[in-house]
Amino acid sequence: MFDKFREECGVFAIQGHPEASKLTYLGLYALQHRGQESAGIASSDGQEIRCTKDMGHVAEIFTPAVLNELPGEMAIGHTRYSTAGDTVLLNAQPFSVACNKGRVAVAHNGNITNAAELRRELEMEGSIFQASSDTEVILHLVARSRERTLAGALRDAMLQLEGAFSLVFLAQDRIIVARDPHGFRPLAMGQMELSGGRICHVFASETCAFDLIGAVYLNDVEPGEMVIVGPEGITRERYAPAAEPAHCVFEHVYFSRPDSIVFGRPVQESREMLGRWLAREAPAPADLVVPVPDSGVAAAIGYSSESGLPFRQALIRNHYIGRTFIEPSQAIRDFGVKLKLNPVRSLLDGKSVVLVDDSIVRGTTSRKIVRMVRQAGAREIHLRISGPPTISPCFYGVDTPVKSELIAANQSVEEIRRFVEADTLAYLSMASLRRAVSDDKHEFCYACYSGNYPTELINIEELMRPKTRRG
Repeated sequence: MFDKFREECGVFAIQGHPEASKLTYLGLYALQHRGQESAGIASSDGQEIRCTKDMGHVAEIFTPAVLNELPGEMAIGHTRYSTAGDTVLLNAQPFSVACNKGRVAVAHNGNITNAAELRRELEMEGSIFQASSDTEVILHLVARSRERTLAGALRDAMLQLEGAFSLVFLAQDRIIVARDPHGFRPLAMGQMELSGGRICHVFASETCAFDLIGAVYLNDVEPGEMVIVGPEGITRERYAPAAEPAHCVFEHVYFSRPDSIVFGRPVQESREMLGRWLAREAPAPADLVVPVPDSGVAAAIGYSSESGLPFRQALIRNHYIGRTFIEPSQAIRDFGVKLKLNPVRSLLDGKSVVLVDDSIVRGTTSRKIVRMVRQAGAREIHLRISGPPTISPCFYGVDTPVKSELIAANQSVEEIRRFVEADTLAYLSMASLRRAVSDDKHEFCYACYSGNYPTELINIEELMRPKTRRG
């Protein structure tokens, strides 16, 4: 699946490594799938915080010369797709400011649902905002706090926030990370052993960032927990009681890389189980199973294993599309999809195909893919979706359309089937989704599938307005 849901953000933090900014660059490189709009790194050498950020991909922004200007043993990083705020450099993270707590930088994954209300209150009290991102609200709350320490001010600020947030903070001499009490967005904790027995502490949205730099995954920052790493060592404390768990199930359905461990569970295992349950619930009289790359691959493997139908990668994705390309002046039907996917005609010609994807959002992309497969010679197309119908927008850091634009919120499965032009269409049931992610303790958020939100949405009227770029 691509260009149907937009990725949210990825955060990374490291303390105690002489090449902290370079390892942060590598960590962000591994998290690039979570956001391709902008990226930034802030580092500290114990005296000064330096920050570089720009629009574009991680590898484009952080050349060796740029990384050499980010010295120190501590750094935080962020790669972004806008789920709140406009697509401009002002909203790129980390944000870095000087305040009465010293100079600090912050990066954030998630969405603060009461950000607009907090911003209005802060502006009435004289605060001046430069960006439209909800992350800037957090900095203003920290600066306004009467607590004397940064940790105390951050604790004070987070108790005023509602919604989803995994935060990484950088001060001159320490890193502080925290998660919201519901634990919507992931934040993993790991370590590296350096020469002389020194321990380097690392934090990331996904464990695939640890794999690249040779760090060991230990556990997750707990919901409602704040972890402080400074000269005195590491301190873990609860700034708030853990609320009803609400881990984003879409991390396992689509967002996270399959080689990551997210919320303590391997993503690959979840996705293969999604496909296995899908094959049990919705078998199809077909010749082969074809994934929509890349997010449909693991579920298609599971479907193939359970059904006994052969797995074939009959759609090839072009991974080397830059941010700009030249479109032909004469209209080519479904050009955008053809730019990214190309069918293997020899595998599809005359075949009945089970086409596996993770979701249908507006339906337009799915229809283009179905047409492409049929034009390549497929006799029948049985579209299978490894999640339930998406009927509600997300307000916790996923950039979903408003409800009026979600096809499953407004049409029946049969109507959707006709729209996407598939021969048959089936979604995974909610019960099987829960089984696939082993949610025995009811720890996941399913709001996009159920419409039942785990928090009070203070700004619900504003959030429900038609938008161009927000989540």
